Amino acid sequence: MISTLRRGLLVLLAALPLMANAAGSAHDLVQDTTSKMLADLKANKEQYKQDPSRFYEALNTIVGPVVDAEGISKSIMTVKYSRKATPAQMKTFQENFKRGLFQFYGNALLEYNNQGIIVDPPKDESGDRAEVGMKVSGSNGAIYPVSYTLTKINGEWKLRNVVINGINIGKLFRDQFADAMQRNGNNLDKTINGWAGEVAKAKEETDKAAGKPAQ
Repeated sequence: MISTLRRGLLVLLAALPLMANAAGSAHDLVQDTTSKMLADLKANKEQYKQDPSRFYEALNTIVGPVVDAEGISKSIMTVKYSRKATPAQMKTFQENFKRGLFQFYGNALLEYNNQGIIVDPPKDESGDRAEVGMKVSGSNGAIYPVSYTLTKINGEWKLRNVVINGINIGKLFRDQFADAMQRNGNNLDKTINGWAGEVAKAKEETDKAAGKPAQ
């Protein structure tokens, strides 16, 4: 059975921004697109369950364009490794990063049953970075806090990081990448091409942090 923390992690995908121009503020973007994504999931849930690959494609189409994949990828690699990567390697890692998330977490997101998501009141958004908080109700009645970090790029808000129930996903992935590079003898191609497996290990870490057995 999937851990309650993992459920909280998966629900974040349902609340990611759909379209960068859908709202003027980071808060409104998250608020509006939460409703839109959940409506899409509700309307197509049975179809997605029959063919999960269509759900992965939908997530990539809807969520992919508004994630700062370039910024996140460089953050995960850190300067130590990203400065050594070619443009082709960076592009491959960006795609593998998104694909790994959608494939590993997509199935569990299909188990979301409208337990409840509440976006916190807006905070100051006068700069180029903003924090948007959210509370997700688990099936067991527990409340899991989620905090999005968004950054403004060319006038549009993009998702840069997520902290779920105290777990910084960006830091978790950075540690995972560094560990993989050591295990792979600093072979960048091997680490990039094996990133799906690293995402699986990162998921196991969140399960351990929750005190639950990995699934």
